[in-house]
Parts: sequence; C-alpha cells; structure tokens
Amino acid sequence: MDSLPYDITEAMVQCFGRSFHYKDGMAAFLLSAGVDRALVDKYRERAKFVWARSVLTDLSQSEAGCVTQRRILTELCKLRNVADKDAPDRDAGLEALRQLKSLAYEQNLVAKQKKQKKSDRAKIDEQRQKILADRRAKLDALRQQFLAGYTTDDRQSAGYSLENLLVDLFSLFEIDYRKSYRTPTQQIDGQFSLEGFHYLVEAKWRKEMPTEQEIGGFKHKVEGKLESTRGLFISVPSFRTQVIDQFNGKGAKIILMDGSHLIHVLEGRMDLRDLLKMAINKAAQEGVVYLNLNPGVS
Repeated sequence: MDSLPYDITEAMVQCFGRSFHYKDGMAAFLLSAGVDRALVDKYRERAKFVWARSVLTDLSQSEAGCVTQRRILTELCKLRNVADKDAPDRDAGLEALRQLKSLAYEQNLVAKQKKQKKSDRAKIDEQRQKILADRRAKLDALRQQFLAGYTTDDRQSAGYSLENLLVDLFSLFEIDYRKSYRTPTQQIDGQFSLEGFHYLVEAKWRKEMPTEQEIGGFKHKVEGKLESTRGLFISVPSFRTQVIDQFNGKGAKIILMDGSHLIHVLEGRMDLRDLLKMAINKAAQEGVVYLNLNPGVS
C-alpha cells in the first residue's frame, strides 16, 4: 500500500495542530489508531504540528505504517468536533477537519462514516484513561517530592529541589520550560512562554519570607528584558501582606505564587495552565499580583 498523498498528510498535520490542545489527548488518539507507543513517544516533546508530521513521515516508510496512516485518516474523518474542547481556536480546528474530509472523500481515501462505532469510542476512551492514570501517578510522585522539602534543614538543597520540580511539573502540563541558566550577568531560575508572553522564573525555598528588596530585584531583572517579558516569583514560605502590597497596581509585570498554589496543582485540584491564567488575569485586570486561593483565610 502506498503512503498518503502530500496534501492529505499536510491536512492531517493541520488537524492535529489545531484540533487538539493537550498532548495527552493527541497521544491517546494516535495509540487508539494503532500507532506503536514507542513511535508516539519518540517525537512527543516537539510542537504538535511537528510531532504529527514526524509520526506520519515515519509511518510512510513501511507498508504496515501506510496502513496505520490510513487508519489515522479514517479516525480523523470520524470527528464531528474538535478533539479537545479547550483547543485555542475552535473555528480553525473545525475548518482543518472540514478541509481534510473534503480532500479525503474527493480522493476516495476514506469511506464516509455515519456514526463512530461504540467499540472505537471505547478504545479511544480506554487509551485516554490509561494516559490520565499515568499523569496522576507522576503528579503524585511530584507531590511527595515537594512535601519532602519541608523535612530537610538544608534550605539550599530544598531550593534546588524546587527548581527541578518546576521543570517536571511544567513539562507534565505541556508547557515548554527552560531550566535554570546563567547569562553573563544574571542567574535565571527558569523561563517559560504562555499565550505570547515570556516569563522569567525566580524560585526560593527558605526559612524566611522574601523581602521587598529581593522581589524588587527580580522585577528589575524582568523589566530589563523585552516588553513581552513578565515574571513569576515562587516562594516557599509565602509573602508578607505588606510586601505584596508594594507590587500591586497598574502596570504590574510580575505575579507571586507560593506553596499553596503548588499544592493545589500537585493534589490535582487545579490544572497548572488554569492556575497561571487566573493569576495572570488577576494581575492584568486588577493589578493584584498575588492570587489568594483561600480568600476566607487571613
């Protein structure tokens, strides 16, 4: 069996990139379509468009892979809506699916499906549940790692552990995160990008709460970068109210988080992306740099 035509594979890539939001969902879909787990994981760290194109290219190298290509195409053409309800641009996702179906039916590459078989839906759901269970297990391991930081008297070690935990936590929620690095003049504890903005990260785990001068120094570091750069200062323990108040107000370019925010994510009560967006919106709309998750507690 021949591999799929170029225009079809490119249309499939657009569907994966625009119709899926979380990589867990995309991985579950590929697995349910018969793609070997090793191949699914091989390119998982890349952007969804590149991931999909790489998998489809590898499959085109063998007859068995070409059969799997057709199966993926058929499963995509069965979709009646974007694969993930949180896809950033639902209309773009639907248009990508429409164009793929039009090309596929025009070239007689897939038979029209009136209704997805119950067994197929069950298979996809089973794969998704397996991936979600794996995510929960990894999240629990990170929670145990975080709690262990409270039992050590070596604050420097706890600080390094927090930096490493953030690398793994952001990766688990599919946010590209750069671990600690140095510039010629500065130490940066981490960096990530979200919704068009770059965020520098400062992570501290000490016995004392951070001072106004420490946070001010970080704010100065952020303001010395491009206009699209913001900052996330994470401290365990938390912050004094008087210190937080010094950074509230119009034009806030940093947000503050502490252990209470991390434990909400690590215990599965909040999605990291949702938490970050809530904190960012609070600062952008109200000038409040610290999102209080327990407003009834003083």
